[in-house]
Amino acid sequence: MQRQRVVLALVAAAAAGAACAWWSGRAPPAVAAQVHVQRCTLAPTGAEHPGMVWVPGGKFAMGTDAGFPEEGPALQAEVAGFWMDQTEVTNAQFAAFVAATGYRTLAERGVRRSNAADAPIVAGSAVFRPHGDADAMRSFVNWWQFMEGADWRHPDGPASSIAGLEQYPVVHVAYEDALAYAKWKGRSLPVEEQFEFAAQGSARKNSAGEYAANTWQGSFPSLNTAVDGFAGAAPVGCYEANRFGLHDLIGNVWEWTTSPYYERHDFAARNAHPQGFDPTQPDEPAVAVLKGGSYLCSPDYCMRYRPEARIGQSRGLGASHIGFRTVLNR
Repeated sequence: MQRQRVVLALVAAAAAGAACAWWSGRAPPAVAAQVHVQRCTLAPTGAEHPGMVWVPGGKFAMGTDAGFPEEGPALQAEVAGFWMDQTEVTNAQFAAFVAATGYRTLAERGVRRSNAADAPIVAGSAVFRPHGDADAMRSFVNWWQFMEGADWRHPDGPASSIAGLEQYPVVHVAYEDALAYAKWKGRSLPVEEQFEFAAQGSARKNSAGEYAANTWQGSFPSLNTAVDGFAGAAPVGCYEANRFGLHDLIGNVWEWTTSPYYERHDFAARNAHPQGFDPTQPDEPAVAVLKGGSYLCSPDYCMRYRPEARIGQSRGLGASHIGFRTVLNR
């Protein structure tokens, strides 16, 4: 098992703007009625690969020089056509995988709570739990908590469950968990280029000014007004599909890719760090790119609800705002 540096991973996620609401659920109907939210139904897909959408390949401008430093420099990229899951993998889909294979996630097996070689291995995962007075709430170190007993079946801690949340995106999956599911399906996780290409045209709001993705509204981290229809995660497919017919590539949950993370697209020392390198967590041996932003990204803090947005995440830790989807490269 690779080394688990829980504290560094939590700090890196928070510092990158990957904060999240501490609870999941629908906003009151009076709020949800104010915005353009679908009834969480999905368009039928083809019989060849049910639940997947064909994304024709092409050339595109990857990254941007007008965003955060890690999103640049802008460059020309090209991808071949591929199949992609219409939505994030759901709790129900992941449960079917677990029932068929007996798989136990990293959060269930346990992670090390510190860098010490003799640190105990504890079952749990990262949950957003802001605490303290107004001044303390301004610091991201007071937002995250490693919670014992938190895992994909217990997304908000050991007292919670996914009963009634079967169509919500599965969370608290580490990189190896997502990869195991993908291999079971005969697929893979997307590379960063595939995800960004597929997310083209996806945005927080549509051309009519209506919310088209599940993000945070209000003052982060103390108030989420849920003007977009949900506070916390939403069931998959509740927001409109993009031009390819894909949902939630922006917002809802961050998603794993297989691409190693580097602080710039033109990072020169890739050969020295084949599994990625993030200067905010320099001792972490394997760092992957997360894409898409999440239901917690806000205009006053995260702002990563754009196709070009990217952050680095330790492969050895999931969290309550990280999910995934799969691709089929043929």
